[in-house]
Amino acid sequence: MSALDTLTLLACGLPLMLFAIGSLRLWHRSRRKQASIVFRLAVGGAGFAALALTLMPPLHEWAEALFSVHMINHGVLMAAAAPLLILGRPGPLMLWALPRPLRRLLGRWTAQIGANAAWRALLRPLTASLVHGAAIWLWHVPVFFVGALHSEWVHWFQHASFILTALLFWWVILGFRHLRSDAGVSIAWLFVTALHTGLLGALLTFSFRLWYPPSTGTAEWGLTALEDQQLAGIFMWMPVGLIYAVAALALAAQWISSSPLQKELGNAAR
Repeated sequence: MSALDTLTLLACGLPLMLFAIGSLRLWHRSRRKQASIVFRLAVGGAGFAALALTLMPPLHEWAEALFSVHMINHGVLMAAAAPLLILGRPGPLMLWALPRPLRRLLGRWTAQIGANAAWRALLRPLTASLVHGAAIWLWHVPVFFVGALHSEWVHWFQHASFILTALLFWWVILGFRHLRSDAGVSIAWLFVTALHTGLLGALLTFSFRLWYPPSTGTAEWGLTALEDQQLAGIFMWMPVGLIYAVAALALAAQWISSSPLQKELGNAAR
């Protein structure tokens, strides 16, 4: 196992261990929250599993052989692992695994960060969506993508930028779901993200030329380099774009059902 594989295993395994220990501690302290803890542990655990699946062998090795698998890795990181981790909200439960002094120190530190004006600006749907979108498009510019292929460290930096900007995006979008003043903006940016990721996928799918150097494993899998690129584009276009669109529709349905007008109509129908 390489040094990067070891670091990846620690990056995925250590937070999951803290998540499980913290969940167990809080489980014994609060019986009223046990159902919520089980749900969060299941959803967050699935997020960590998806993260490890994409970053560890064998899928990571297959991604080096096929561009389409490489794109699947990116899609799982951004549209599966990231939203599952945000829905699971592992952070507070992970704190419960730490000693009380360290827990209080981290709590004060996060409160100070939350009060920072620059951080608050970053936590706006517009800003988070632009940062996430920029990471997606910049890393698919041929010169940057090829650079990631030629350097393992740059490749892992690419992965880190995808997951970190996706976590920021989903945290902001899902975190504003109860605020009527921001819900519409969040829903709009989910649709925008679905559209521009779908556009990137469509461009790859219908392109008549290769954007990147051919992957090494296409012949072994019975594919031409262009077919491999088309499969990658279809995955970005359909499943990934669909996840963003479905999330937007789900938030829109929740927003409408919780609106004062909808509640008045519901009361009038009783």
